Amino acid sequence: MSTVQRSQSKSADLEIRPLAGRIGAQIENIRLSGDLPDAAVAAIEAALARYRVIFFRGQEHLDDVGQERFAARLGDLVAHPTNPARSGTTILELDSTDGGGRADHWHTDVTFVDAYPKISILRSVVVPPFGGDTVWANTVAAYEGLPPALKALAENLWAVHSNLYDYAAVKPRATAAAARHFEEVFTSTVYETEHPVVRVLPRTGVRSLVLGYFVRRFVGYSQSDSNRLFELFQSHVTKLENTVRWRWQEGDVAIWDNTATQHYAINDYGDQKRVVRRSTIHGEPPVSIDGRTSVTKRKTTKSTAPARPKEPVAA
Repeated sequence: MSTVQRSQSKSADLEIRPLAGRIGAQIENIRLSGDLPDAAVAAIEAALARYRVIFFRGQEHLDDVGQERFAARLGDLVAHPTNPARSGTTILELDSTDGGGRADHWHTDVTFVDAYPKISILRSVVVPPFGGDTVWANTVAAYEGLPPALKALAENLWAVHSNLYDYAAVKPRATAAAARHFEEVFTSTVYETEHPVVRVLPRTGVRSLVLGYFVRRFVGYSQSDSNRLFELFQSHVTKLENTVRWRWQEGDVAIWDNTATQHYAINDYGDQKRVVRRSTIHGEPPVSIDGRTSVTKRKTTKSTAPARPKEPVAA
């Protein structure tokens, strides 16, 4: 029998159904469009802080305007720094049949910039009849599960993150013209940012691993040693015990703590159409356990961007 929990707010009677042991919950009895009371928004934020990713069914009434209006209740909206937004919005659309990249890599959104988003809100618009699930992993649980010696190593590591291998530019699934479009747009500005592998989350002091697909190498380590270290730490993030899998339906909304998760969009639906739209909330540059802050080391236009490395660290 599934467990249903109630939010603590008397004026926000939410049904919260945990979906896995370490991450994920479904919230029922709420419409995200319209004027939500402050108590309801606070209850959603509390659920997000506890479960790291939360899901809502039956939100077909939500359009782009409504998505942005709701997202703004959670913080300051920010557009993707390299991908074009839908006209008149800050919303990123990924359409699998119209040049939209398939994010079939474990990643945290936009870690190639210093202040990457703290929250992402994804709305399903078109869902294939089968396939196209998304899996999330809890990077706080991953850190907490490390043996003491690996924790000590991780706490002293810094990683270089870059969009040189942005999934949308690397693996376009569309026409040759669309492929050229991605090459021109998604890598028109190249970022390299150094993040601590362990960040201390604001306000709570909880520690989280900062890894994923955009990691290129570790500071002070060769590429081959970086690859081995990456595989070691990333394997702790993606342990099945740290994950939850969501089967999309049209009108679903997922909200995740982008400072404490990674996610992977499963690419098992062939040429079927899948459309999702994402809003993101402005975040803060990560801070290491010794108080140092992430910093963008390089931001260059395509004409002066360095050549792509031959052996990127794969996630």
